[in-house]
Amino acid sequence: MKSVRFSRFGGPEVLELAEVPDPRPGPDQVRISVRAAGINASDWKKRQGLMDQELPQAMGHEAAGIVDELGEGVTDVEIGDRVFGFTASSGAQAELAVLSCYAPIPPSLSFAEAAALPAATETAARALDQLGVGSGVTVLVNGASGSVGSAAVQLAVARGARVVGTGSLATHDFLRSLGAEPVAYGPGMSDRVRALAPDGVDLALDVAGSGVLPELIQLAGGADHVLTIADFAGAQQYGVRFSRGDGGHALYVISQLGELVEAGKFTLPVGQTFPLTEVAEAHRVGESGRVRGKLVLLPS
Repeated sequence: MKSVRFSRFGGPEVLELAEVPDPRPGPDQVRISVRAAGINASDWKKRQGLMDQELPQAMGHEAAGIVDELGEGVTDVEIGDRVFGFTASSGAQAELAVLSCYAPIPPSLSFAEAAALPAATETAARALDQLGVGSGVTVLVNGASGSVGSAAVQLAVARGARVVGTGSLATHDFLRSLGAEPVAYGPGMSDRVRALAPDGVDLALDVAGSGVLPELIQLAGGADHVLTIADFAGAQQYGVRFSRGDGGHALYVISQLGELVEAGKFTLPVGQTFPLTEVAEAHRVGESGRVRGKLVLLPS
């Protein structure tokens, strides 16, 4: 089968489609014929050598497709079922992939839409869990219009929270459609938030890493009420928690998405799709920030 790999660190040009042995599922795993695989910012960080240092490396952790082989002990899906989820290790951006965490694709979703879900929703659910977001709280999401931000907004609303979300003016109608009360980011953001929540907010989640942690701390009443997934240096400087998954993952969210999606309570837009052969171009587009919404590779 063909798989996206790189054998040296660098720009998008180091990516290649390599012929590799077909993977086999282990116990409690399934193999899928990949119909779509998500692309994340971590992919180009990995390609640049900012994460794992081993070479060569395969790419991708989230995919959607059709089950074509069952591992020992698997009884909840059958060959031919449509599923989406996470691989146990890299290798989702390929013709075949082994999923260690999976769920049925909601009937209303395409493969591309399903492949866009796992990473963003796991990151969002994990951050909300660590913050303690639940019914009756007011949470500020900084960077609410991106994939992780919009997932966090919708999951927080589903938990019964009031959500204030920052974004550019062009995104405000979109944020309202997700259930958030939008405010523009930039100078004066704190005043705009207080116009909606005069006493500040209970909790704040920074998804954008845009240097606003001091404002979030002030609005939320202390660093203990703020969490960032995007500003590691700021977290260290201001005593804010930084979430990167080493304290555990919120994989349970994968099995909850179907009900939310089919009830019209969750959506995650796909910004652009690319054939697997154009993975380098997909990285260029992703790094440029020109497209809002998730980037997805289509192996078939």
